[in-house]
Amino acid sequence: MTMHFYFARRFATVFLGLFTVFVLLMALIDLVEQVRRFSADTSFSEIVGLTLLNAPQGIYNVMPLVMILATVSLFLNLARSSELVVARAVGRSGLRTLMAPVIVSLLIGVLTVGVLNPLVAATSKRYEILYERYRSGGADVLSLSSEGLWLRQGDRDGQTVIRANSANANGTRLQGVTFLTFAPDGTPQRRIEAQRATLADGGWDLEDAKIWDFSSGQNPESHVVRDPLIRVATSLTQDRIRDSFGVPSTISIWALSDYIAQLEEAGFSARRHLVWLHMELARPLFLTAMVLISSAFTMRHARFGRTGIAVLSAVLLGFTLYYIRNFSQILGENGQIPILLAAWAPPIASVMLALGLLLHMEDG
Repeated sequence: MTMHFYFARRFATVFLGLFTVFVLLMALIDLVEQVRRFSADTSFSEIVGLTLLNAPQGIYNVMPLVMILATVSLFLNLARSSELVVARAVGRSGLRTLMAPVIVSLLIGVLTVGVLNPLVAATSKRYEILYERYRSGGADVLSLSSEGLWLRQGDRDGQTVIRANSANANGTRLQGVTFLTFAPDGTPQRRIEAQRATLADGGWDLEDAKIWDFSSGQNPESHVVRDPLIRVATSLTQDRIRDSFGVPSTISIWALSDYIAQLEEAGFSARRHLVWLHMELARPLFLTAMVLISSAFTMRHARFGRTGIAVLSAVLLGFTLYYIRNFSQILGENGQIPILLAAWAPPIASVMLALGLLLHMEDG
C-alpha cells in the first residue's frame, strides 16, 4: 500500500507540474493572438480578460496530451532511478505498478468532467459574448426556456430581441414570433408580432405581421400597422443561428440533460448535444487509456536504449487515438454511426489496445 501511495503521489505531482506549464504557455500564446486580432480600440486589460476567459477551454482540449506527457515523464524518471527495477524485484508486476497512476488518472478525469467542465462552459460562453461585443459591438445569442426560444441579434445601431413559440430543426423558420427592436441607448423602437418568420438572405420574412411603432412618442396602439408580408433586416445566417445554440461545450454537463430536453421540445435536433454528453461521460476512461498507452512504451529500464523512439511512439499513438476519437464524434454528430458507439467505442478500444500492449511487454 505504501508503494501505491508513493507512485500515486509521484504521478499527481508530475501531472500538476505539466498542467501548470501548459496553462502558462497557452495563455501567453493566446494573449499574443488576441492582441493581433483586435484593433487599438480594445484596451489591453480587455484583451487580458479575454485571454483568461479562453484559457480554460484551451487546457481542457489538450488534457489528453498532458496525461500522456505526465505518464512518460513519470516512468522515465522511475526507470532512470532504477525504482522500477526495485518494484519488480520485490515481486510487483507491471500491471500492479500501474494501479496507482490509473486510479489517479480516473480521479483526474472525474474532476475534469465534474468541476472543470462547468468552469469551461461558463468562461467560454462569456468569452463568446465579449468577443462579439469588442469585435462588432453586439452579439447574437439564442437561449431556450419554458416560454419558448429567445434570440438576440445586434450591431452598433441597436439590438433586436426575437421570441418564438417553436422553430424548425435548424432555426430558420419560427412560429408565433415577436420582434422587439431597441436603440443603442436601450430605448424601445418597434414591436412586431407575426405568425411565421423565415430567414432569407439578409433578412427575416414575416407573414401576417402586426407592427407597433414606439419611436414617434404617440400612442402605439392607435397607429398599429398590419402587413401580410414584411422583411426585417438581419446579419444572421443559418450557420450563425446553429452556432449560437449548437456549441455544447458552452453548456455545463450538469445542465446539459435539461438543455437537451428543451431543445427537443422546441423542435431542434439535439443529436450534437447528446454526442457531446456521452463524450464527456467517457472522458475519464479515455484519459486513463492515455496513461496505459504511454506506460506500455515507457515502463522499461533505461539501459534497454531507444528511449526517444519509445517516447515518440507513445505520443504518436496517443495523438492517433485522439484524432480517431474526434473523427468518431463527427460521425456521431452527422448520424453516420450510433451515439453510444461514437462516444464509447474509441476509449474502450484504446484501453483494450493498451492492455494488449502491456500484456505483450510483460509476458510476450
